[in-house]
Amino acid sequence: MKIKAVVFDAYGTLFDVYSVQTLAEQYYPGHGADIAVKWRDKQVEYTRLITQSDPHNPAGSQFFRPFWELTRLSLEYTLDRLKLNRGAGQVDALMQQYAQLTPFPENLAVLQKIKAMGLTTAILSNGSVDMLKSAVKSAGMEEVLDHLISVDPIRLFKTSPESYGLVQQSIPVAKDEVLFVSSNAWDALGGTWFGFTTHWVNRQGLPFEALGPRPHFLGPDLSSVLQSLAH
Repeated sequence: MKIKAVVFDAYGTLFDVYSVQTLAEQYYPGHGADIAVKWRDKQVEYTRLITQSDPHNPAGSQFFRPFWELTRLSLEYTLDRLKLNRGAGQVDALMQQYAQLTPFPENLAVLQKIKAMGLTTAILSNGSVDMLKSAVKSAGMEEVLDHLISVDPIRLFKTSPESYGLVQQSIPVAKDEVLFVSSNAWDALGGTWFGFTTHWVNRQGLPFEALGPRPHFLGPDLSSVLQSLAH
């Protein structure tokens, strides 16, 4: 392969979005896992709703809200849906936990090996730069990621082509010289449609998306990216 840059999705790929269920379970016994799943689903739904409702505005969607704000609104909605008390203390604590999500255990070693190969590393995320910096610092990954690329400047979320286009604005590479890595099948598909070489980290053992082409590479965790790079 002629890969020059490895670009990672953040949430679900490098950072475990469902790790918040431990704290959620403490506040809402018996509901922790359900909160984590519904929270994530609503968060992604809001990004799509915003982008699809005003995709061609030159200034970005007029409905745009920063990902941090969408994350809080999604949590509040989830607690309301489950008819659970959403006191400010609980919401604030869960949001703080989201700012420091647990990284998957293999990540740091994999990123170190990729950097040692001389490749550029980056995150491309719906998250704001402040969110990404917080998560990366908490995970001890500051030295192994060259770029933190947020969709904030374009006010459109993934899977808009404009969002994937941000990579080439930061890194001088051709599309097929980027290995785009995501644990979200819809994101891997979006990256494939855009023209990236793609790797789906299928952590949950899900089937391939029925729509569109399959990713170029597949594996159960981030370590599989090293195998893809060896091809």
